[in-house]
Amino acid sequence: MSGKINCTKAGLVFGAVLGLFHLSWAALVAMGWAQPVIDFVLWLHFIKPFLVLESFSIGRAVGLVALTAAVGFVFGWVFAFLWNRAHGS
Repeated sequence: MSGKINCTKAGLVFGAVLGLFHLSWAALVAMGWAQPVIDFVLWLHFIKPFLVLESFSIGRAVGLVALTAAVGFVFGWVFAFLWNRAHGS
């Protein structure tokens, strides 16, 4: 069994994970549930909530998901490339 990772597939997986995570966040903002979620997460980390979320914008949501998916693709591709190099594949 080879330890080689397909760079494109790794990029797509990392991109999909980051994109879906941020799509979920955008959905929380759209439904008006994001503020209580972020307040709770900050509270769990012993941080007094200080963030106030803006209203939902579909254009910004699309930009958020697209950018994070693209960044995830790059990170996944670089990870697979470095993995392959480190393992002589």
